[in-house]
Amino acid sequence: MAVLPEVTALLGSETSVTGFARSGAANGKRDPMPDVLALLGDKATRERLAPFEISPADDAASLASYRWLRRNVFVDEQGLFERDDQDDFDDDPRTVMLLARDRSGAVLGGVRLHPAVPGGPDLGWWCGSRLAVYPESRNGASGLWRESKSKTAGSGADAAYSLGPALVRAACAYAEAAGVLRFEATVQAANERMFRRLGWVSIRPVTVADRPHVLMRWPIGRIASAAASKSALGSLVGGLAGVPGFVGDDGVPVPGSDLVAACDAITASMVERDPEWAGWCAVLVNVNDLCAMGAVPVGLLDALGARDASFAARVLSGLRRGAAAYGVPVLGGHTQLGVPAALSVMALGRVPGVMPGVPVPGGTQGPVPGGGGRPGHEVRLTVDLGGSWRLGYTGRQWDSTSYRSPAELQAMTRCLAVGAAGGHVANGGPGAAGGRSLADGQRGRPAAAKDVSMAGIAGTLGMLAEASGCGAVLDVAQVPRPAAASVGDWLTCFPGFGLVTASAPGSAMPSAGPAASVACGELVTGVGVRLRWPDGEETVAIDGAVTGLGEAAPAPQSR
Repeated sequence: MAVLPEVTALLGSETSVTGFARSGAANGKRDPMPDVLALLGDKATRERLAPFEISPADDAASLASYRWLRRNVFVDEQGLFERDDQDDFDDDPRTVMLLARDRSGAVLGGVRLHPAVPGGPDLGWWCGSRLAVYPESRNGASGLWRESKSKTAGSGADAAYSLGPALVRAACAYAEAAGVLRFEATVQAANERMFRRLGWVSIRPVTVADRPHVLMRWPIGRIASAAASKSALGSLVGGLAGVPGFVGDDGVPVPGSDLVAACDAITASMVERDPEWAGWCAVLVNVNDLCAMGAVPVGLLDALGARDASFAARVLSGLRRGAAAYGVPVLGGHTQLGVPAALSVMALGRVPGVMPGVPVPGGTQGPVPGGGGRPGHEVRLTVDLGGSWRLGYTGRQWDSTSYRSPAELQAMTRCLAVGAAGGHVANGGPGAAGGRSLADGQRGRPAAAKDVSMAGIAGTLGMLAEASGCGAVLDVAQVPRPAAASVGDWLTCFPGFGLVTASAPGSAMPSAGPAASVACGELVTGVGVRLRWPDGEETVAIDGAVTGLGEAAPAPQSR
């Protein structure tokens, strides 16, 4: 049946295999389409299909039918409201009505989704409500579902599907796709069992309209899934190498010198798909790593594999542009042709004012460790909100860097570098005009810092907390975020330039050029990361260690 989408396209409509169009006609009614499966003679597949389709309300007639159903159920039948069940959420333009329709387009039931606060900012906290099904489409004691043992009743597809649970599942899927991180519903006590069977978690009993209800929450594991890419690090590289005081850091001090080394690889799929962007990003991620360590970049080394010279030239053009924009030279590298695409870059940086030797992490000199935080420290996010989603990477890569001038890029990526006594740090050199004084740098130097990786903002905070031997709480409402990004996307994407830092409460952060810098959480005793919401509720985003590398051991005193 893999040919069905093509058959549908040949029929000239965006129709589903259930046989009716998704778009409304000019008269507000849904135009029935030919039953593709019937035309193909595929009776077996047709019988396995659900007898309904669920999609957002897209025409006035369907919406009116759903609102009539709500009034009939919640006012006339159940008596929860006196005259009408409509409220402020119905007037919120962000509210979505998901409707179940049969193959003729008739509405069978529906459910409403909306931000938890009508008219307020969308912080990724949504609720489901007004789940209602026409009487003739109900099954089971609750009127919304049927027990699995009763699936033998009826015939064909009608016996295998229950409308209430299908609407709930559709609401959960829609919410997660919209970037929601907290999705709840106030459920009538009679329906708690159905929701629990579907995977929902009971939070506490509540009373609505003098009737017993239960506040329930759909568990959304998006942040944990983004961070899970780091989970094998402890077993893979634990004890392999390292410098005391630096565990899972973005870079590592080179013993006996004032240098910091960093290394990053770009995924092969990204190199193949967007070679110039891959070259640019290979510079970007390494310079960001050095920035988190408080180092100024001094040079890059690249290793490139490519199928031919033409493809290699495209990758290297992005690398050249990036190196020029960030003010760091490419010192050398290795290129191999006639092989699958591969790109990795090593970066060297210098911590200004540091004499050879590995200094104490967290002091006024030396690299800034990722594990220097302590419970009670304030968490701050410094991030560039400019730009937009990278074409082809919506929800995954926020491109702020290609819009910036070299001066802006270098102001951001040198923000933690500390100048030598009496000097400044600007464009990689002491004493350069327009830099920052040592006093300025020390005053804002954080105890711990990490640049935001592909684990996202929340996952990176989890890594900083893990290396610091504690947990973290992130205040969702305080996280700086561009208007074009949902909270779910923003907390799990790669943001171009982003630093998560931890310092004593009230500590200043050095200026980072055009980047925003906001205190948005704190380190706490325990493990993992929790999200704090405007109502004071906290939800678990990551329930344990991110990398398994553990807490950073203290470094010896440098002499």
